[in-house]
Amino acid sequence: MLNQAIIVGKVAKEITLNETQDRKQVSNIILEVKRSFKNEHGTYDSDFIHCTLWSGIAVNAAQHCQVGSVIGVKGRIKTKYIEIPNGQSIPVSEVVAEKITFISKTNNDKNLN
Repeated sequence: MLNQAIIVGKVAKEITLNETQDRKQVSNIILEVKRSFKNEHGTYDSDFIHCTLWSGIAVNAAQHCQVGSVIGVKGRIKTKYIEIPNGQSIPVSEVVAEKITFISKTNNDKNLN
């Protein structure tokens, strides 16, 4: 069996570096990924993919990325369950990064158009 995802998108929210109780570095980022087809209004919708980065990957992303930066994330999909106010839990999927690639510092990079 194989659980592997490759996502390329723009950083949608400022990246913050956090530390767990056992002193591991972690960042949770959101990547905006435009769909490859237009909707009924003739525009491209986006998906917002949650990614978790650990250790050195988390530190590098926090130091070198900003909102609008284009990055590639290679990792695995993880499903966790979040409890909602009515007492039920719902599944939420995220990508746990194994590797990131810095493609563009900001969304103003003319080479990516």
